[in-house]
Amino acid sequence: MEPNRDNNKNKPQKPEGNKPKGYLTPLMIALVLVLVFSWVMNTVKKSQYTETRWDQFVEAKDSNQLAEVEIQSDRVLYMTKEEAEKEPSQQKACFTGLPSGDRMALADELAAMGVEVKQPIVEDNSMIMMILSYAIMIGAMYLLMTMLTRRMGGDGMMGGFGKSKAKVYMEKQTGVTFKDVAGQDEAKESLQEIIDFLHNPQKYTAIGAKLPKGALLVGSPGTGKTLLAKAVAGEADVPFFSISGSDFVEMFVGMGASRVRDLFQQAAKVAPCIIFIDEIDAVGRSRDTRYGGNSEQEQTLNQLLAEIDGFDSTKGIVCLAATNRPEILDKALLRPGRFDRRIVVDNPNFQGRLDTLKVHTRKIKLSEDVDLKKIAHATAGCVGADLANLVNEAALRAVRMGRKFVNQEDLMASIDTVVAGAEKKNTVLTETEKRLVAYHEVGHALVSTLEKKSMPVSKITIVPHTEGALGYTMYLPEEEKYLSTKDELLSQVRGILGGRAAEQVVFNVQTNGASNDIQKATALARHMVSLYGMSDELGLMATASVHSQYLDGQAHQDCSQETAFKVDMAVQKILNQCYEDAKGILMNNRALLDEISEFLLVKETITGDELMAFVNADKNKLPAPESEQEAAEE
Repeated sequence: MEPNRDNNKNKPQKPEGNKPKGYLTPLMIALVLVLVFSWVMNTVKKSQYTETRWDQFVEAKDSNQLAEVEIQSDRVLYMTKEEAEKEPSQQKACFTGLPSGDRMALADELAAMGVEVKQPIVEDNSMIMMILSYAIMIGAMYLLMTMLTRRMGGDGMMGGFGKSKAKVYMEKQTGVTFKDVAGQDEAKESLQEIIDFLHNPQKYTAIGAKLPKGALLVGSPGTGKTLLAKAVAGEADVPFFSISGSDFVEMFVGMGASRVRDLFQQAAKVAPCIIFIDEIDAVGRSRDTRYGGNSEQEQTLNQLLAEIDGFDSTKGIVCLAATNRPEILDKALLRPGRFDRRIVVDNPNFQGRLDTLKVHTRKIKLSEDVDLKKIAHATAGCVGADLANLVNEAALRAVRMGRKFVNQEDLMASIDTVVAGAEKKNTVLTETEKRLVAYHEVGHALVSTLEKKSMPVSKITIVPHTEGALGYTMYLPEEEKYLSTKDELLSQVRGILGGRAAEQVVFNVQTNGASNDIQKATALARHMVSLYGMSDELGLMATASVHSQYLDGQAHQDCSQETAFKVDMAVQKILNQCYEDAKGILMNNRALLDEISEFLLVKETITGDELMAFVNADKNKLPAPESEQEAAEE
């Protein structure tokens, strides 16, 4: 039986009726603050004087002991001659209440006695001034509190503190289903069970099964973790609470835990629903001393764990979370009964990239010559966000060129833009620099082409790009590979060092243009030694570990200084050997190197097919082996 999917019933209803107006809260707070401020000021002011009786003031006046007097509306401030003779810091004035009578007569009498009378009162405006000052203070405090409330965004507590910032998305608002997610078939299959449970919970409760309360989406940035979570909500047709882990972190202690409680209270009112916490590592970081932490973050994490344990999964509340740093999450967060199901959202393979390109080009007008398979081959290693950006760049290029359709050239050019950046049209190279760049790039391509176990070259260009230095060589893998042998990795190192080898063979110079090549070759050789166990000196010993697998993926040394020295020596040995091999290949094929480089200097950009035409023609010029010549003579 199809469950009731009336979206209006799932939407949380806002209470109506006696809810106070939004402006009352800052006004009341401002009024209270002004009254407290006035009370404090009066208390401080009164503490500066000693209170006396009226007869004591009259006695001091009659005995001519008054030094100075100030007559106010309701009291008299005075200082005796004895106090006036003391140091200013030790003087103490007195005050007494002023009985009803003629204040002006008292002022004239004191003046006749030679007493200094400060500010004789002619007309009493103190009440008006006090009311005016209070009005100004209340207005200023009201404006200040209104600005704070608007800036901190909300109703309820001051500035919305303690209130969850989660947004509720219904299916009509997200508009995302599994049809909009491509290249993640394994992840969608794992999440399909959650959708089925939200549709038909009776099928699971009847047999006594419980759905996992939480699922953790793990993958590199741009692989589509948030998109998958929205697709689950769209497929299940349930409310979707979305909040970032950083939204729980506040400078006030206890606010994060309060927001966690409020989030789950909102979810319980509209169950079945999905709670999605993006970048959960911001609040779920490990509490041990290795990664550090603070009390507010720990309180928020403890409250999150308590809320996950507290709700009943049979009600249809499912928690999804996403991170690209699973290694730093607290173990208590990943134990069974919490986020125990890990769903890896990995980089798409060839078929996944092809499907993703089809999704992103659904609304793009494509010409008949577009071959998405070739684009999928050329974008090995790209994630969904990269492919979406690639398609958009191609559409923008087509508009700039004045076309109404995106053709294959636009898509291939957009690959250059995404990989190497835009062309630097204002960069002018000298003839010597241009020849150096041409030989450098052909050195890469020729060494890789003549190596039997290297990826084929797709394109060589000496046109400067913003991120591709003064030129670059693009490779196009023939097939998707997940394993590489030692010989294949060594071939890659030789190809990377082919540019520097060409500079040395042809010009006998070394330029800074090979800096990025040397970094890549060194990193690959270090991985061979430290992670892959491909060193004759160290054997199967792992001397490094990868801490951020889904981010930079860099290996950090985890060995003694003596072993690290051996690692450096082994890496240097691999680099030196591969560099000498690359120079040997280029010296043995010097004529071919010159021919291709001169052709590249003229065209500035050549394809892999044009490169292979030169290589195959050169092979046909080679003399037959000696054994074949002897056989022909016989």
